[in-house]
Amino acid sequence: MKIFIEEQKFTQSWLFIGLAFGLIVVTMPIIKDWAHISQGSFGEMLNDFGGILIILLVFTLFIFFKLKTRIDEKGVYYQYLPFHFSYRFLPWNSISKCYVRNYDAIFEYGGWGLKFSFRKSKGKSFTVKGDVGLQLELMDGKKILIGTQKKEEIQRTIESYQDKIGSMES
Repeated sequence: MKIFIEEQKFTQSWLFIGLAFGLIVVTMPIIKDWAHISQGSFGEMLNDFGGILIILLVFTLFIFFKLKTRIDEKGVYYQYLPFHFSYRFLPWNSISKCYVRNYDAIFEYGGWGLKFSFRKSKGKSFTVKGDVGLQLELMDGKKILIGTQKKEEIQRTIESYQDKIGSMES
């Protein structure tokens, strides 16, 4: 019995550098006009600090985003925090095809994260980074792509369960 477990987080430095740059750009005018801003009402101050709050919220969300994947003899489990509070489970008998493939996050899904394709034929994607994913084609025609950073390991695991895919015995 082979078990695959992977946990991914957004750790790309360019992402956090971009957010830090945005925070600086939004903060500079507030610092420059602080004497005027501090004399205003609470509502005006809140309006001035709105950009900072939004950037801090986005930054906080990226810290908490996490993609968890588990594959075992029963099927495929995935969880994309904070959107899924528990694992989503796909038993082997609900999957018609399962394979590892390269994908283009920008052109196929509009970027990384929890995405719905511009083209219905691509389905949903749950990705964090990179260009390799586990493509699941379900019996009901839906498609799900789950990103991975462990291409060889997930490939070996999927190969060990090929006889269970689409089988009524799973």
